[in-house]
Amino acid sequence: MAVATLFISDLHLCPSRPRINRLFLDFLAGPARQAEALHILGDLFEYWAGDDDLDDPFNAGICAALRGPSEAGVPVFFMAGNRDFLTGEAFARSAGLTLLPDPTLVEVAGTTTLLMHGDTLCTDDAAYQVFREEVRSMDWRQAFLALPLDRRKAQIESLRRESEVQKRIKPAEIMDVNPAAVLQALTLHQCNRLIHGHTHRPAHHSLVIDGHPCERWVLPDWYETGGYLACDESGCRLMTLA
Repeated sequence: MAVATLFISDLHLCPSRPRINRLFLDFLAGPARQAEALHILGDLFEYWAGDDDLDDPFNAGICAALRGPSEAGVPVFFMAGNRDFLTGEAFARSAGLTLLPDPTLVEVAGTTTLLMHGDTLCTDDAAYQVFREEVRSMDWRQAFLALPLDRRKAQIESLRRESEVQKRIKPAEIMDVNPAAVLQALTLHQCNRLIHGHTHRPAHHSLVIDGHPCERWVLPDWYETGGYLACDESGCRLMTLA
């Protein structure tokens, strides 16, 4: 069997979910060490308040475990999501991985593949897109990171509670990707495969763009079980961990 490149996202790791944390550690010690490469496409953590929180025992333990595959010769790549976009170079060094911009094009077993976290594809959620643009600005980032760590964590917790309220109010369809946004992304980057997370709706979607067959893979979240996408010369497969 060919060695596969693996993709994961939306783990939302935190101390209150020990079973999923253990599942992730087992994944890093098992399938990830046998891979061609590992790509983490955002929301690895439930939230990340800044790289000055690397001394937190939980964060330090996850970073130490992440170094395992890279020390075994497997390159690990990380693309920030909407929960952990404050990760920076100090985090990357601690975890032994390479940061990727969103979006990023990679070659996977000879197929040009577009990688995204996925939140920018949810263009029907206009309020979220406005919020995203604000918090991704350099001015906002610098001002927020200048706050004491405990204040940052308190603000993030408040934002998370508000986000949960909004999820219950918003129509489910606006929190999924917009088909036109998917078409635009694949056309702009001139490729026929897109892999992303964020929506927590794992699936394989087939589509045709200008007469060319294309595919979109949506990665699973790790709330109840774990899962990853494995891609090699024969194609891609969604795998479940329990």
